[in-house]
Amino acid sequence: MALLLEHEFKPLPADKQIETLPFLEAVAHLPPFFDCLGTPIVYSPVKADLAGNIKKIRAVYDSNPAKFKTLQNILEVEKELHGSAWPKTGATLALMWLKRGLKFILVLLQSISDGERDEEHPNLIRVNAMKAYEIALKKYHGWMLQKLFTGSVYALPYKSDLLKALEKGKEVKEEESIEKIHQFLTRVTPILDAIYEMYTKMNAELSYKA
Repeated sequence: MALLLEHEFKPLPADKQIETLPFLEAVAHLPPFFDCLGTPIVYSPVKADLAGNIKKIRAVYDSNPAKFKTLQNILEVEKELHGSAWPKTGATLALMWLKRGLKFILVLLQSISDGERDEEHPNLIRVNAMKAYEIALKKYHGWMLQKLFTGSVYALPYKSDLLKALEKGKEVKEEESIEKIHQFLTRVTPILDAIYEMYTKMNAELSYKA
């Protein structure tokens, strides 16, 4: 899958300490995923948010690569630095929203990979997109954003068109594309799970609505 596998994520180490720079370099290739979903009025802001949060984290990392070598270093240093304003500040907040955008991508792809579908319309991805939205983003969105997303599922591309877009226009058998999605998920899911676990352990998760 050209879009998903062109820059691989490093395997999650045993201590679950995720190096900041390799993570940012890998994740920087994912915002274009949202171009594959069409509906610019809905997904362009999500893409921009993802890219903007990557940029914010990168700026913090670049300010002191040794101090911010891992994502956990970022949270620990910023907690000490910002006091009562933390975690609603800095790269900690940017990573919090970034992981939610990544969660949306992963749940959507996992649902497609697992073969979940509307049996009456098997080439539609509404079921998959709604599952991803409800798990990853819905509870953090106000009423207007929720209505916008719910309406957007009717303008999503067919599954076959999405898979072709992820292959950057190449015609590839569906089973081959699904296998590449599986490879991507196998590598990235443990990393994202570790980030969520880190936020829970450090009491850094916030539930306010955007």
